[in-house]
Amino acid sequence: MPAKHLFIFEMANNHMGDVSHGIRIIRELKEAGSGFDFRFAVKLQYRSLPGLIHPDFRGRNDLKFIKRFTETALSWEDYRRLKDAIVGHGFLAVCTPFDEPSVDKVVEHGFDYLKVGSCSLTDWPLAEKIAATGLPLILSTAGESLEDIDRVVSFYQHRDRQVAVMHCVGEYPTPGDSLQLNQIDLLRRRYSNVDVGYSTHEDPDELDAVMMAIAKGATFLEKHVGVPTERHPLNAYSANPAQVRRWLEAARRAVTMVGVEERRYESSQSERNTLSELRRGVFAKRTVATGTVIGSDDIFFAIPAGPGQLTANDLSKYTEYKALRNFAPNEAILHTGVSFTDTRSLVHGIIRDVKALLKVSGAAVPTQLELEISHHYGIERFRETGSAMITVINREYCKRLVLMLPGQRHPEHWHMAKDETFHMLHGEIDLVLGGERRRCTKNDVIVIPRGVKHEFRSSVGAVIEEISSTHIKDDSGYTDPVIGRNDQRKTYVTNWMD
Repeated sequence: MPAKHLFIFEMANNHMGDVSHGIRIIRELKEAGSGFDFRFAVKLQYRSLPGLIHPDFRGRNDLKFIKRFTETALSWEDYRRLKDAIVGHGFLAVCTPFDEPSVDKVVEHGFDYLKVGSCSLTDWPLAEKIAATGLPLILSTAGESLEDIDRVVSFYQHRDRQVAVMHCVGEYPTPGDSLQLNQIDLLRRRYSNVDVGYSTHEDPDELDAVMMAIAKGATFLEKHVGVPTERHPLNAYSANPAQVRRWLEAARRAVTMVGVEERRYESSQSERNTLSELRRGVFAKRTVATGTVIGSDDIFFAIPAGPGQLTANDLSKYTEYKALRNFAPNEAILHTGVSFTDTRSLVHGIIRDVKALLKVSGAAVPTQLELEISHHYGIERFRETGSAMITVINREYCKRLVLMLPGQRHPEHWHMAKDETFHMLHGEIDLVLGGERRRCTKNDVIVIPRGVKHEFRSSVGAVIEEISSTHIKDDSGYTDPVIGRNDQRKTYVTNWMD
């Protein structure tokens, strides 16, 4: 898998119009980047002189950029020699063209990437020429408004160009309080389908900025570079090879510190050991007999947890543990002494089918309400015996929805305190009320007085609106005493609706 980060060494005009000096820069950059698991590129700038400069201004040494560009100009053949040296030293080749003839040369010389400088970002005639190249593009954004960046990104993407966007500040050098590194976050949020990078112009000895840029998710990093000599001194924002290496070392530290992003990191054994020592172990509160389904009343939690012991982290509403042997009071509950059932997949299947039933019924349900799954003989038998319920409101009056999946029955029971009325919203049920059997279909209303035994089943599924006096926990009595002894017959699920 290729390295995620691409480091671009911007030679710009630091070759000083001297091909041999430019090749020396490339050679020393190769040495500076040795041993790093990054991708590297060297970038040139192409200008078609004198065509770029107005005839009336050629030779003007009082104009900084005209003087600089003129003094460092190379022939196209010399530029080609530099590009070949870049590739020959194992670098990717990047180039920024400043005019249309230079775009043609970028294509002719076979560069891997075309970089659009900030000054040219909204140069639309040049953009039309660049878009026609088909090369992957890196867009620098110094000084541009979000609206203009939006337009440029859209322009290239609508022409099926591969685009990366770089945060950049066009001050040379850029003081620390002007770096605006939060713009990397802004660009990543705004252009979620493109890579975002950082083009640096700060002091070459400043190392914090590249670390912060990487931590913010920049994957393209660019820095002006050169090799100082008595004849060719470096400017204040270009890094020499030693500074480049320190910059890369800082970047490597940052990559190590930020770790992985696209997946969960892998914990170390040391981390796992520390967390294990802090977890509460499961202990028997009272004698737990062989065959007992271990419930909350049978256990307590405390530290330290011993090797092979269940911890509180192993327990959830989806797990069921059954004792395979007797456990004495205060004894640790061990994994080897219990059997384990995970009902998570069963619960997810129930949720899926309940949501499908609600959808076909047309019943409107507020999304924040809890789902109560009643499984009188265990969740494995829910589709045979059970129901799902949603409590909408429970005050002196109560409204609930009772949901019956096809083929389910709700066993015979009665309520000591609650008076209830069923309003059939969808489907049908066969109801036995006080010993009398009747079929109830959509829009039927059935009054069920407190204390009256009733049971019901549905062959096609049903949604029932239950309107009652206050619903009280443990207000139901069951004809089958096995149900009454099952204190694990409810599972409650929150955040189950889309």
